[in-house]
Amino acid sequence: MYDSGRENPLKEKSYSFSRRIIKMQRYLAEVRREFVISKQILRSGTSIGANISEAQFGQGLKDFAHKLSVAQKEAAETLYWLNLLHDSKYITGKQFESMKQDCEELLKLLTASIKTAKSRLLGD
Repeated sequence: MYDSGRENPLKEKSYSFSRRIIKMQRYLAEVRREFVISKQILRSGTSIGANISEAQFGQGLKDFAHKLSVAQKEAAETLYWLNLLHDSKYITGKQFESMKQDCEELLKLLTASIKTAKSRLLGD
């Protein structure tokens, strides 16, 4: 497991989600023989955690909020690919619901973190 140095639910959940995305991409490529969308979801799904990690070392609160906003956009894109994979019958309803739930949880955490960071920027 990735060691963030201290407990950070957003970082831990995004890392765990990235690992699930990697496993799904392998399944899609090796079992379902789907290569295009699987690469897209691999890129966007793992980018969420990468941007969250990068935000931790941002050059101030504005940069921190920006990196989290990029992670939020990647999470929204990942939801798009999940829906497409499900609607195209590459993944089952059970697989879809599980991944969708995790991705939506990340989106909620990101939205709350961005809102907090922006309110601090405004001095509220």
